Formats: sequence, structure tokens, C-alpha cells
Amino acid sequence: MTAETTAPPTAHQPPATGLSVTLCHHPDRFAALAPEWDRLHRRCRTATPFQTHAWLHSWWLSYGAAARLRLLLVHREGRLVGAAPLMLTYRPLPVLVFLGGAISDFQDVLIDDSCAGAAAAGLAGGLRRAARGAVVDLREVRPGAAAERVVDRWPGVKRRLDDSVCLELPGLPFDELMQRLPRSAARRTRAKLRKLDSIGIEHRSVPEYEVPEAVASMLRLHNLQWRGRGVTPEHRRPRFVEHLARAAGQMAGTGDALITEYRRGEQVLAIDVTLTSPDLAGGYLYGAHPDLRAAKADITTMLLRHDAAYAAETGRSVISLLRGNETAKHHWRPVTVTNQRFLLARQEMAAALRLHAAQVAGRARLAEEARTRFPALLAWRAQLNDWRAGAARPAH
Repeated sequence: MTAETTAPPTAHQPPATGLSVTLCHHPDRFAALAPEWDRLHRRCRTATPFQTHAWLHSWWLSYGAAARLRLLLVHREGRLVGAAPLMLTYRPLPVLVFLGGAISDFQDVLIDDSCAGAAAAGLAGGLRRAARGAVVDLREVRPGAAAERVVDRWPGVKRRLDDSVCLELPGLPFDELMQRLPRSAARRTRAKLRKLDSIGIEHRSVPEYEVPEAVASMLRLHNLQWRGRGVTPEHRRPRFVEHLARAAGQMAGTGDALITEYRRGEQVLAIDVTLTSPDLAGGYLYGAHPDLRAAKADITTMLLRHDAAYAAETGRSVISLLRGNETAKHHWRPVTVTNQRFLLARQEMAAALRLHAAQVAGRARLAEEARTRFPALLAWRAQLNDWRAGAARPAH
């Protein structure tokens, strides 16, 4: 954690003329923003798939009912040049947070590259007004993200914390990624590739109209592959199934997602959801039939070979392994990238920021202690949450 800091007085100056800054509270307006939101997404070089309108609006439909929508919008001569997708929650203090929640690996604002300074100033000023009586908690901000420009212009107190660890590989063909490995590891990987080829697996990109069905099949395979090994509880809940099918279907149509089936004859053995932006491809979630493991197929090698070919062919410079510091990912010698968490508040809310920061630190300590000392309790809590989710919403 860095020391609490306060921005210089110049940060209070109003944004450049010609900008209008508005705060949108209405879900219907959010839905109607899709065309101009997507155009802004294309003009923001640091944007990730998790800032697309399809992902965020779908997330709001599945997860946002208990919160209050707060979309901060900056227009310049009628064109949307900045957007901060936020909502107001109570934890128990009023806190402004990003839409996208825990299922989004990267969170950010959108800023038009052609007027980045003015748009960032507009967002900072608008955020200050929106944060009256609240703390701002911006999670999972990738280094170099557009939100850093807003934080730099924040006219109040702020703290920076480390958030989730992500691992990344360069967008190179698989043969070149193999050169990163020690000779012994490269030999083992070539043996795995020969095994995969001997099984006779073929892959195909799922067309847009088949995506919802393919996502449902992927999640069934995902639950099957993790049976008895503690699947992530959220992946089994109807709200997640609905969100991912809805969002991936739209994103496949705009080129922001790629859904791939791996088949042997007529049998679908695996399905993979890859989310993309112009500079990045990230394997979000996959499901694999136990028959693949029984055949001693290395599934992660199979998926990475495909994603590396896709990234190299389409000119994407980063293959993101997304959040998680699992040992298996380090086999490929990835670069470690740590997301950031920014806590912001107006000057008069400095005490509230310190209280919220203390709560954040306390929850982190409790979570770590629970993981190491009480794993059975965590499993019981997950089962209880599953039961509550099922009681609250009928399964589809």
C-alpha cells in the first residue's frame, strides 16, 4: 500500500470547454448506449473485453439488481469520449465501484485516445461530484489502464493497493513460445503435442447463432471435469450461465469473443471461451470431458496452442492467462502483471476512506486465514450460497 496522498489544488480546475459530463441512473438508457459505447471502446487503446457494452450490460442484467446504476458519461460536441461504468453499493459505507464484479478480470474506464487528457479531466470532475458522501473503490485496474489518467487528476485523497496477480505471454506462434522453455520441458511438451495429434482432435470456431448453446455445453463440461474437486460455485449459478451465454453471444458477433469447440468425430470433447480486444486474447473459461484426461491429453497445452496461433494470426501482442497465480501457468515462463486497486475520496471523506481501507485489509486477512486454516468452512459456505441462489431464483 502506498501512503495516502492528496492531489494538488490545480486538480480542482474544471475540464476543458466543449465537454458535457452527465451521470446516468437509468438501465434503459444504459441499454440504448450500446452503439456509441462500442465506438468509444474501439477508440480506447487500453480497453479490454471486460469494458465492452455487451459484457457490462449483460452483467448488470444478471448481477446489478441490488445496486444503484451510476454511469458517468463525458461527451464532446455530441460524441461520447469518456465513460466510467459504476454503481453505488453499501459495504456498509456508501461505495462507488465498477460494474463487472468478481467475474471480470480487468476493470477500467473508457477514454477516447484522440482527446484523452480532456476526457480524463471530465471523468475526474464528474466522479468527484458523484462521490459526494461516498468512497470510490476501483478494483482490478490493469497497469497502464485508462483509469490511471483519472486517478492522476483526482482532486482529493487517494490510496493505491495491489490487487489480483495476472500472468501474460507474448502473442507469438506456439513454436516460438516453446523456445522460452528449458530443453527438457520443450521435449515433454512436444510429446504432449504428438499425443494430442494422435487422438485426432479437430477444432472449429462456433458461429454467433450457436454460441448460447455452446456456452451452456461448455459449463456442463466444466462442472463435469471439476466434479468432486471443488468447482468455483459461481460457475454453477443460473445468473452466471445467463450472463456468459448472453454476453459471449453478442461479443462473438462483434469480434470480442471467440468460442472454440474441440471434437473427435461427432463428440465434443472441450469448449473454450476466449475474450479478445485488439491487443489481447485471454482464455476466460473452458470445459473438457473427462475422456480427454483419461486419454492422457494435456488440455492446457491444447488450448494454448490454439490461442497462440489465433493471437499471432490476428496481430494480438498479448496472450493473457488472466487472474490466478497457479503453478501450472508458470510452466510457460509468463510475465507477472499485478492489477491495481485505487481508493479515492473527497477531502471531507478522508476518514471514511481510511475506515474502508481498514475494512479491505481486515477482509483480506480473514480470507487468507480461512483459506489456510478452515478450508472445510469455506466449502460449507459455498454450498450454503448455492442453496440460497437456487432458492432465490428458479433454475432455467
